[in-house]
Amino acid sequence: MSEFILSCCSTADLTEEHFNSRNISYICFHYELDGKDYDDDLGKSMPFDQFYRALQSGASTKTSQVNADEFEHYFEPFLKAGKDILHVTLSSGISGVINSAMIAKETLEERYPGRRICIVDSLGASSGYGLFMDRLADLRDEGYTLDQLYDWAVHHRLKLHHWFFSTDLSFYVKGGRISKTSGAIGTVLGICPLLNVNNTGHLIPRYKIRTKKKVINAIVDRMKENAENGLDYADKCFISQSECYDDAKAVADKIEAAFPHLKGHVVINYIGTTIGSHTGPGTVALFFWGKERTE
Repeated sequence: MSEFILSCCSTADLTEEHFNSRNISYICFHYELDGKDYDDDLGKSMPFDQFYRALQSGASTKTSQVNADEFEHYFEPFLKAGKDILHVTLSSGISGVINSAMIAKETLEERYPGRRICIVDSLGASSGYGLFMDRLADLRDEGYTLDQLYDWAVHHRLKLHHWFFSTDLSFYVKGGRISKTSGAIGTVLGICPLLNVNNTGHLIPRYKIRTKKKVINAIVDRMKENAENGLDYADKCFISQSECYDDAKAVADKIEAAFPHLKGHVVINYIGTTIGSHTGPGTVALFFWGKERTE
């Protein structure tokens, strides 16, 4: 058994079964829905379909990251048990949560001088962050030490690609990622923005594509262009979606047809309540290993 804990935040958007099966620990972000507080706990406090129906009905949301005290209480039992920790955070381009984790690290390493907490900025989000954690679990199980896994994570995180499209622009306008004017015109014209996470971990609009059918083809094309070994890609592919499973399945079917050597079927997860509070319903996100993100 590993002598260290592999850990992340709930914003890696995997199922609890997946986290448990890979022996990955996680700590929950939080959100408010119409003034009531919830944990972003993988759909346990509020099922995802209920959450997205509430957003579609006009409910207001606000998210909050894990604070330093919460990290301290989460990390300490592992240290008491004689375990070191590798914790990977949601991208610093999306959240300041890494700062909270670093404060807890400094406090606890003084309290437990024989123990270590290593913090890695994933520069990723949602099930792309989850796919990164899944690979780290593979390497841990192959026998990587804490230092080896930390180094691998830092040097390979930009090889994980994140592409998103949305058929509902209202939450992107609300969050300031798309202007009100562009959002209004885009809605009338049926424009679906295609975005990705850049090399600093920020979500960036890249293309404006008219019609859902064309944006589904375009997101598959981005994988053809960027995947490791091109159409001979032989690794895992994850998708996450916010209450638009049919759109996600359409992407998955095209991926499986185009990449015959995929490692298993495309895994489709929900976009969790933290990320989903910002994307709203109607977003599909595609994640795969490929060329290093350079911009």
